Amino acid sequence: MTSTYTSYNLITRDLPKSIERIASQPQVARESEYYLSRISEIKSIDEFMADTRVFNYAMKAHGLEDMDYAKAFMRKVLTEGVDNEDAFANKLADSKYKEFAETYNFARNGETATIFNKAQQGTVDKYHRITLEEEVGQDNTGVRLALYFERTAPELDSVYGILADTALYEVVRTALGIPAEVAASDIDKQAEMLKSRLDIEDFKDPEKLNTFMQRFTALWELDNPSYGSADSSLLLSSSTGFGITPELMLSINNLKLGGR
Repeated sequence: MTSTYTSYNLITRDLPKSIERIASQPQVARESEYYLSRISEIKSIDEFMADTRVFNYAMKAHGLEDMDYAKAFMRKVLTEGVDNEDAFANKLADSKYKEFAETYNFARNGETATIFNKAQQGTVDKYHRITLEEEVGQDNTGVRLALYFERTAPELDSVYGILADTALYEVVRTALGIPAEVAASDIDKQAEMLKSRLDIEDFKDPEKLNTFMQRFTALWELDNPSYGSADSSLLLSSSTGFGITPELMLSINNLKLGGR
């Protein structure tokens, strides 16, 4: 079996081709076609959330599939939008909620919220990318983690975004050699430790990010040889698989705000 390091590099070397293969799969193509045929007709948050097929597609595309059930939580994210500094999405440690509210910005744009590219083809592109990550994760969790980190880390604005995301934290812990038991310690102490050992601004630099990914995939392979692949259900039970509840998200967010 190909190693984590090699598999990750083979996929990222020609990422457009890998994604094109995913997009052509019958099930993916059907869901994408349905989404594109419906999204521009949706004029309100109520209509958006009422079409389960469209809403679930959008949630998965933005890495929020595990939150499909949290309708009241997501309605609050959408209703308050992002324009106000005190808006719900802006206060959450996980930036995926803010991105979701920006993509479907009914609060700002009303009935025209879904006519923009980010709500149409932009979301389809995200869906294809996440589906690719899901597929490779069936064979190698480390490659899925690396692809996820490579996609999301450049958007981080604080180390609390890492702490709020099980998968991101797993990559960082592996790359930096942080023992698993550290994750059970005080959140603020973990945040200070991460600040002392990495600069999240480095993840916005493609070369530095790539170096970090090479380190992660090599170290992951040492601990999880590809011939005995780790159980992906431990970290990635679905497209996000982080199992983070609204309650935990708010708890981490309160700690984030308290640490300012």
